[in-house]
Amino acid sequence: MPRPVRAEISPAALRHNLALIRQKAGQAKIWSVVKANAYGHGIDHVWRALQSSDGFALLDLNEAIRLRELGWTGPILLLEGFFEPDDLLLIDRYQLTTAVHSFWQLAAIAAARVQRPIPVYLKVNSGMNRLGFAPERLHAAWREASATPQIGEITLMSHFASADDEAGVAEPMALIGSLTAALRLPHCLANSAATLWHPQTHADWVRPGIVLYGASPSGRWQDIAATGLMPVMRLTSQIIAVQHLQAGARVGYGGRFSAAGPQRIGIVACGYADGYPRQAPSGTPVLVNGVRTGIVGTVSMDMIAVDLTPCPDAQVGSPVELWGPALPVDDVAHAAGTLGYELLSALAPRVPVVTG
Repeated sequence: MPRPVRAEISPAALRHNLALIRQKAGQAKIWSVVKANAYGHGIDHVWRALQSSDGFALLDLNEAIRLRELGWTGPILLLEGFFEPDDLLLIDRYQLTTAVHSFWQLAAIAAARVQRPIPVYLKVNSGMNRLGFAPERLHAAWREASATPQIGEITLMSHFASADDEAGVAEPMALIGSLTAALRLPHCLANSAATLWHPQTHADWVRPGIVLYGASPSGRWQDIAATGLMPVMRLTSQIIAVQHLQAGARVGYGGRFSAAGPQRIGIVACGYADGYPRQAPSGTPVLVNGVRTGIVGTVSMDMIAVDLTPCPDAQVGSPVELWGPALPVDDVAHAAGTLGYELLSALAPRVPVVTG
């Protein structure tokens, strides 16, 4: 039989989460963000459950083409835009919308031979300092885009750096308001955190990502516990061996865990080659037979060790939940010093994904 590790994807949870976001978004349309292969959940596995979205947003041209091949005929937004002028041939062929964040992209579109005008999302840098036109150059970019016959509808786009913490969105919103009062463009500003917590940002389109998959934008599960959002991915495995330790016995590479006394540990078929965080320390939560316990020792490529003291009935074959509905991925990520975003999107290709 194959290794017992697998990821279970719940279409019902996806539909539920999208419906909750629809309520939060009010009149705004929704770009469901499916970048990074739908945050590790698999575009093939999620798109049907999200097809009541108004559009899908992602980064990769190949993923956009895959969505078209799967049957999606609605809008698709390339969040990072295009990377070379030849990409515009595919953008035109597959009727995609593209972010534009640089003047070279405007020039490339003006030089392109396209069958129909390309809708663009003109991105302004409102403080993130990643992509986007500098605020003082936005009007020049808008004038150039407006004068380009190859460009269709123009929407203003930005991204918030601190929508999930105390800094909030007041400063970037004030900047955007001062820049765009005379432009009268549709706006697309809100990421997951802003969609949940800052309704003044919703405007014409919102771009929920991580919240669709039931994890927290802040990395703290408690921040979304009252929203009704449901985890979509359940990563599971089994105990494949049991070891009986005596006091002083060490576990794993480097022997970083030492038993204080007699102790049973279970060996679980899941490791960092499956996407489990290698940096997870002893004590990182895991469920065995539905009982919360913790890992011990160093995470290996293919296995982890878990303390079976709280679950004395556990044996070879006992079920293990690494994260899922009963153990939020944010809790695991917090213990490992990272975010649920990383754990979900790092799910390894070798892990079978099933829907149900």
